[in-house]
Amino acid sequence: MEAPRPNLFILKNRVGLEIEITNYGGIVTALRVPDRAGRIDDVVLGFDHLDEYFGAHPYFGGIIGRYGNRIAGGRFRLEGREHVLACNDGPNHLHGGLRGFDRAWWSAEPRSAGEGSSLVLRRTSEDGEEGYPGTLDCEVTYTLTEANEFHIEYAATTDRPTIVNLTHHSYFNLAGAQSRDVLEHRLFVDADAFLPVDDRLIPTGDLRRVIATPFDFREPRAIGERIGDADPQLARGRGYDHNFVLRREGLDASTLRLAARVVEPRSGRVMEILTTEPGLQVYAGGGLDGSIIGKGGHAYQPYAGLCLETQHFPDSPNQPGFPRARLDPGGLHRSVTIYRFKTTP
Repeated sequence: MEAPRPNLFILKNRVGLEIEITNYGGIVTALRVPDRAGRIDDVVLGFDHLDEYFGAHPYFGGIIGRYGNRIAGGRFRLEGREHVLACNDGPNHLHGGLRGFDRAWWSAEPRSAGEGSSLVLRRTSEDGEEGYPGTLDCEVTYTLTEANEFHIEYAATTDRPTIVNLTHHSYFNLAGAQSRDVLEHRLFVDADAFLPVDDRLIPTGDLRRVIATPFDFREPRAIGERIGDADPQLARGRGYDHNFVLRREGLDASTLRLAARVVEPRSGRVMEILTTEPGLQVYAGGGLDGSIIGKGGHAYQPYAGLCLETQHFPDSPNQPGFPRARLDPGGLHRSVTIYRFKTTP
């Protein structure tokens, strides 16, 4: 059988926004967005050449699954049985394991949609892949609209009880992918609480109020304003690497709501995130250390990019008080996230 090969698909709209996507990992390799003066820059971290994505990198732009974020000890119980997953983050399972969905080949079908252009990605995750039970059939649809919205719609079904938590892992820098850092980006997150973590970055099970902490982004603040505060949680995450509990009181799981907004003051670019998910992982890129040479030969230093991962909570299968991540036969996992781009005057 002929080995798969990476193909590149491009979605464009009439006002200059453009997205490049590869069928390897569903990776968004470029996202070009106009600034307030109409200048277009690529605003996601990554590489200049597709074959570079086959090497080691921190999940640039990929579809994350079968379970995004961490599962403590790489273990969970379902239907009275313990399932053992691949551990790829010290003693923990992270972002689907050794070869998660971001390192899988997806079939890709371009489509014309009423609201824009789409790319439909599909794959089957076999029973036992990375230790997960059940065969999971997945479909992820990327759509770019004329309203400068990048829609991601996730859908999955299973033949056995399993867990699923799909998300997207672009590192955004709204000043441009070769800009220094995101510390001047101003962030709003619609959350009254976040999940504190232990020294392995596993949630303790508590929901901590953001008030009077460096995690209070209910009013827009520069990401770098308090990232160096003497807070044990910031030390553990090398800055922000925490799940925020989004305000969704009275909303069902199909209702989109504004979760976050990011403003880059110099370019005037604005990105809003709407989602049906209950959580948002804010990762400010503190684990980047200059060892990865990315686009244009740029070395990605700490805080070079910001990840905003809409999700169910980390370690939910082991935390009965967290939102349920179980999927049963006959059920449908469905989730929608929108990245909406604007500019300030």
